[in-house]
Amino acid sequence: MTSDKYAVGALIERPHEERNQMAETNRSEERAKIRKEKKQARSSLTTAEREEKSAKAVDRIAASEAFSAANTVMIYNHVGGELSLDSLLTHPAAAGKRFCYPLVVSKTEMIAMVPGAWKPGAYGIREPVRELSEEVPPEEIDLVVCPGTAFDPACNRMGMGGGYYDRYLPRCVNAHIVMAAFEIQKVDRLPVDPWDQSVEMVFTEAAVYQKEM
Repeated sequence: MTSDKYAVGALIERPHEERNQMAETNRSEERAKIRKEKKQARSSLTTAEREEKSAKAVDRIAASEAFSAANTVMIYNHVGGELSLDSLLTHPAAAGKRFCYPLVVSKTEMIAMVPGAWKPGAYGIREPVRELSEEVPPEEIDLVVCPGTAFDPACNRMGMGGGYYDRYLPRCVNAHIVMAAFEIQKVDRLPVDPWDQSVEMVFTEAAVYQKEM
């Protein structure tokens, strides 16, 4: 009788596990499809369009309270059609601020550096030379501006799939976390995983999306 009871229990649990696995598979496939489509969408912009839209998004970031109050700001070097933050460095609102950039140091970890020199890095991204740059503890960062492949109006963010920001952002305990993206990267609803880190705001060339707290 006891063995029959366990057998019945196993039969009940197995469909439940299979449904969970199927849901995870469907979510992973949907995320992969969105990532591919939105990477293609941002890459479809012309150089002139990308520059114009990037400048408008930068103006919105520079006008934000989070940027105004920040002393140390973590930004990124754009690659693969990402929105460029280059003009933020020379924006009048940036005077006196310290800018740092991510540096990938392992297959799972990145750190923040104030660059003293540059080198080609992971995924073709220009990165600071560690020996010639100043490391910034994550608790010293006041604002992190993240890249990404897609977002939704609820400020869920999708990265490139490596999980570097998802692991790093929880360490930035004193920072506002925002994202810079093109409107063309927006979706109605982004399927998320438990470890995905959302952002407080998303800045595009057309709008500022704010997470409901």
